[in-house]
Amino acid sequence: MRTICLYFQVHQPFRFRKYRFFDIGNDHYYYDDYSNESILHKVAQKCYLPANELMLDLIKKHKGRFKIAYSISGIAMEQFRLYAPEVLESFKKLVDTGKVEFLSETYAHSLSSLKGREEFERQVRAHDQLIKKHFGQEPTVFRNTELIYSDEIGGMVADMGFKAMLTEGAKHVLGWKSPNYLYCNAINPKLKLLLKNFKLSDDIAFRFSNKGWPEYPLTAEKYVDWLNQTPDNEEVINLFMDYETFGEHQWKET
Repeated sequence: MRTICLYFQVHQPFRFRKYRFFDIGNDHYYYDDYSNESILHKVAQKCYLPANELMLDLIKKHKGRFKIAYSISGIAMEQFRLYAPEVLESFKKLVDTGKVEFLSETYAHSLSSLKGREEFERQVRAHDQLIKKHFGQEPTVFRNTELIYSDEIGGMVADMGFKAMLTEGAKHVLGWKSPNYLYCNAINPKLKLLLKNFKLSDDIAFRFSNKGWPEYPLTAEKYVDWLNQTPDNEEVINLFMDYETFGEHQWKET
């Protein structure tokens, strides 16, 4: 039976205020607290809270057959704690179902995997400690920032004890091969790789409300038909996207 893997990325950066020339040496506070709080409140009301409620309803409706995975950056969790603790509580309700998995990533949604092993591992450990603190889980699957991957990065991830890693099903890398299989790291084959089906993911994330798209409108029936058209021997369809797709990028009205 073909498996559909749903993973959602949750991240909000800390935004900086305008720092003027005459602030140099006089004011060392760089953050735009007003923008950070107001933007997070807006996204929480449009996306995080209603989407979490919907996911909770789906888990209950399908009696455990519906499962999802999230990757929430440490920076996002900091802002939830500061500005919208109700969002953290809504994620905890999802955790309580036993049908939600939290993935590991770098704390600050950073590019540290490209810089050096020591800093990369430090950020991953800091992130996983926060996941453990808030949700009581110890992540076993890793998702790098923007799904960045190389065999060397995968080797580091395997050495840290993770059993699987998510990455992009890039056409220029895969060539004729399909992303709808379970792959493994070339350096350490024990690390399994889940590759994003970018077409089916982006149909929802980017094209859903585009009235100029030839496939508009995208109905549930049409999408299920596309899923069913994939060859029977392809094992898994990985649908990876930003959680903000729901309500923020694609408005409720669409």
